[in-house]
Amino acid sequence: MRVRLDRTICDGFGTCVARAPRYFSLDDWGYASLAVPGGDVAPEDEDAVNRAILDCPIHAITVLPE
Repeated sequence: MRVRLDRTICDGFGTCVARAPRYFSLDDWGYASLAVPGGDVAPEDEDAVNRAILDCPIHAITVLPE
């Protein structure tokens, strides 16, 4: 699974960081950024990342096709 974060629409709610802190972090201005290069998600972390995707109120995170 690979994900993409659209930082141009992120409003900095931080829900993704709360749900999947290994994959998302907040920058100095409080906006989300990917904490892993390429957005690659380990199989054992897919549930947490999917929860972050579903809970993002702006829908700034999408799953990329394999």
